[in-house]
Amino acid sequence: MKSLILIFALVSASVFGNNTDPAILGSVTGVVMDQQFQEPIPYASISVKNAEGEIVTGTVSSEDGTFSLEKLKEGTYTFQVQFMGYKTYTEEVVISDKKKDFQMGEIFLEADVAQLDDVTVVAERSTIEQRIDRKIINVGKDLTTQGPTASDIMNNIPSVSVDQDGNIALRGSQNVKVLVDGKPSNMDASTLLKTIPSTSIKKIELITNPSAKYDPEGMSGIINIVLHKNTNLGFNGDASGGVTIGERNSWNGSLNMNYRKGKFNFYTNLGANDRKNLLDGHIVNLTDGSGEYHDLLFGNRSYLGKFGVDFYLNERNTLSFFTRQNKFYEDFDGTVDVRYPNEPDRNYSQLFDTDQENISSTYNFVFLHDFEKEGHNLGLEVDYNEYTNEEDAFYSYTGNAVASPYQDDLVKDRYNTVANLDYVNPFSEKSKLELGAEARLLRIRNDYESTSEFINSSLYDYHRNIYSFYSTFGQDFGKWAYQVGARLENYDVEAIEEEAVIYEDDYLTVYPSAFVTYVPGEKNSFQVSYSRRVDRPSFGQVNPVRQFSTPRLTIVGNPELQPEFTNSYELNYTRKFGRNSLTAGVFYRRTTDDITQTMAIDPQDEENIILTFANAGDNDLYGLELSANLNPYRFWDLNASFNLYNNTLSGYIGTEYVEDENTNLRVQVNNTFKVTDRFRLQLFGMYNSPNSTLQFDIEESYFFNAGARYSFWEDRASVSLNVNDIFDTMSQDISTTRPLPQEGSFMPDTQTIYAGFSYRFGGGKNKALQRKQRDDNTARGGMF
Repeated sequence: MKSLILIFALVSASVFGNNTDPAILGSVTGVVMDQQFQEPIPYASISVKNAEGEIVTGTVSSEDGTFSLEKLKEGTYTFQVQFMGYKTYTEEVVISDKKKDFQMGEIFLEADVAQLDDVTVVAERSTIEQRIDRKIINVGKDLTTQGPTASDIMNNIPSVSVDQDGNIALRGSQNVKVLVDGKPSNMDASTLLKTIPSTSIKKIELITNPSAKYDPEGMSGIINIVLHKNTNLGFNGDASGGVTIGERNSWNGSLNMNYRKGKFNFYTNLGANDRKNLLDGHIVNLTDGSGEYHDLLFGNRSYLGKFGVDFYLNERNTLSFFTRQNKFYEDFDGTVDVRYPNEPDRNYSQLFDTDQENISSTYNFVFLHDFEKEGHNLGLEVDYNEYTNEEDAFYSYTGNAVASPYQDDLVKDRYNTVANLDYVNPFSEKSKLELGAEARLLRIRNDYESTSEFINSSLYDYHRNIYSFYSTFGQDFGKWAYQVGARLENYDVEAIEEEAVIYEDDYLTVYPSAFVTYVPGEKNSFQVSYSRRVDRPSFGQVNPVRQFSTPRLTIVGNPELQPEFTNSYELNYTRKFGRNSLTAGVFYRRTTDDITQTMAIDPQDEENIILTFANAGDNDLYGLELSANLNPYRFWDLNASFNLYNNTLSGYIGTEYVEDENTNLRVQVNNTFKVTDRFRLQLFGMYNSPNSTLQFDIEESYFFNAGARYSFWEDRASVSLNVNDIFDTMSQDISTTRPLPQEGSFMPDTQTIYAGFSYRFGGGKNKALQRKQRDDNTARGGMF
């Protein structure tokens, strides 16, 4: 490790000393803007052509709309800016001794307007954008991505699914990392999604094969939820809210505000939601017909506040700070009836009454220094999060239950600190080096007490330290580009129960990555990529303290779980034709020591099932993905995705060695119809075929949603109406033969009507801001 640190220091020193630039004959810089909304346009195509019409050089605008073209030789050129749905901007540029550098300032692109039967139709940017390393869903422009919370809208996102328990999966795998504004949270993903109002979300990013620059956890990829923030000059903001009508009614709302003047940019994001959900279901033992019948009510209230400031010390140095505060209350009430059809005198019921209070606080600090050379910068970021969960649960019984009423009290504290240093040096327009170091420190304490004579109280501590170094290097050769990188991580973990160490591990691992792209022309692009990733057990998976219990099911963790590792390979192709685009991809993942849920008979009670986690074996997953953004007619936009996965599974369930092969098909189609320039209709459908794990068979599921939106007050305000799960088909049916033949069915409260309102206020001219966001960086032009 000392040798590694020394090498890292020497390389950094040599890089910092390289500050000489070759002579530059001429340059063109500027910012690409939307004329109507006064917003930057990212990834617009910028080209410079000679007198013969041949492209001399080109690039794409960055996320804040800025671009820079350098090393233009003396001559007369045609400068063009193009973006789908906008008119092409053209201007003549003459590079000479009299004028070498052209500062174009803000280039406003005008929307492409067409006349159709006296109705003005304005082309819009697609709600789904395919970038070089990720897929971006712009939530604010998609009716199907409106609902009370982030959890409600995830099933409408391509390649993403959420089950009835709120567990999120990407490409059929729950081994996924969920970030908010590029930052991890101490909350588990299912809880986190329920705390974020959907109206607070700006966009959702899907990164299926991250490079070595990113944290390697989350083997099927990263889902990054980006909350609203802008940098418009003056005072700007928007307010949104809505109500959901179902078996139980809910509401949600958010307020986003921004004030930019001089060297300061202040912003805030406030959100709240109040939601209640019903879940009816049953699990039946097919041997004797006995079963559990669930009638459960989940309620939660969430309050979210984010406050931040950017301070521009000068042209080269920026300080940024934000804090995100989240308070989340959850109550869980209901009844579980245990029935014995052949022996009705044994029937009894268990009654739940559970209350939770959760507080999460995040504090983030960023310093960014830009060197003289374009793109040459150094960034320091420190992120601290603390999370407290207090839970009180009371269990009582009626009928012929042998257990007595009892109470559980749980206090869970988590402290997570992440500090990283990132350095970027573009040696030239065609090559770039990135170096970084990161430390992640996690401390968890779980204090559990119970009044039950059959359950032991427990104090459980979990400590984890991860130290990382990474480096990536890439070059661009016109049509071809590549990037290679590696991340070295030292992982140290210790689990302590009642002051005794019950598990510890310490190991060093390398995570390489490689990307190659080929762009033969403006309409076609190819990419092949590889990365090695890891899924380390979560706290809930290793926590030996009982986490949940019904009369015949108990959930506990396994402190001896080992991490699972995945080698991931992808090949993607994108084809653009006019206003339409098609993306096709194939992928393969090989996972060792696959972590999975297992069920076993409780040795102390043959009628009770223990659900825990184990390293079941190996998993081979390969699949095909197709997605299309189509505009069949001027009034009709179509987004569709087709995902086909095949799993080859093997491993031990208890002492039994099991092999299984599973094929899963998932299809999503989203149609938007432009009735007028202000009125939109939308239809969405999703189908998920039957699939299986080593222990469970899961039946097919499907649902249909419909929505409408009307804009008014010069497009500053809009009202929307969504009908979700129109035919009430979103049930979840499962069956298993291990350890007992059982089948179950659960029906969540998904048939709802959502009515929402949004209003955008303030005004001001947008001024670009480049703020360091470690996990929110996107590739810019070619590989860079």
